[in-house]
Amino acid sequence: MKPDTVIRWQRKRFKEHWRELSQSGEPGRPPVAYEVKELIRTTSSMNPTWGSPRIVGELAKIGITVTKSTVDRYRLRVRKPPSPTWRAFLKNHARGIVSIDFMVVPTVRFQILYVLFFLSVERRHIVHFAVTEHPTSDWAAQQIVEAFPWDTAPKYLLRDRDRIYGDWFRRRLKNMGIEEVLTAPHSPWQNPYSERLNGSIRRECLDHIIVFSESRLRRILVGYIEYYNGSRTHLSLDMDSPNSRPVQAPEQGTVVAVPQVGGLHHRYERRAA
Repeated sequence: MKPDTVIRWQRKRFKEHWRELSQSGEPGRPPVAYEVKELIRTTSSMNPTWGSPRIVGELAKIGITVTKSTVDRYRLRVRKPPSPTWRAFLKNHARGIVSIDFMVVPTVRFQILYVLFFLSVERRHIVHFAVTEHPTSDWAAQQIVEAFPWDTAPKYLLRDRDRIYGDWFRRRLKNMGIEEVLTAPHSPWQNPYSERLNGSIRRECLDHIIVFSESRLRRILVGYIEYYNGSRTHLSLDMDSPNSRPVQAPEQGTVVAVPQVGGLHHRYERRAA
């Protein structure tokens, strides 16, 4: 018998031995209990700033030993907002912010009309609007005066970087003591309230009608803004309208539907018989 034969037998025996050990139990890692999984998810959702090592350490303090890879697998990852500081600015200064934006509306004759909206951020109240076929910096500056007569000017005006807001427009703001807040290029989410307003006007009004002329568009928008400010409820306002509506008790009468915006929308009120 040669020495190589003995060594070969020994290696074969060693492989068979460890093969038996590896196949004797359940394959893979030991399972994680359902309660531990739920605790990892709950901990990560309640503490969005915690990382996996922090959760591992916290669970160890209550007698639960898990690895970082296990926590990475079951933790909930909260999507961070694009800009927390910008959101905080809008929230903290909502009372003194008015946002503006243009909307483009084509007519049945392919005439392009431009609508400029002024929206108060605090109560989502449409302060002013104007329609024109040829917007200029002088025209936009004049709308500032018409929107905020006397001492009603806000502290901040939130707008995008459209070139229509030229030197004359900026000088008018400076003379009125209004500070401009400019959004970053190609960042409409930084002016979310005006963008949402434009979408609401299209979905709830303009998508259902045909605009024939500038005067017709102005009359349509007057009716919609009356509905928007006085009747339309907003989730961000605890289901109230920009011009707060009182809650009517059932004892005040039966429910009647009041058509608005040419019957596209209705306001529901209680009226005595």
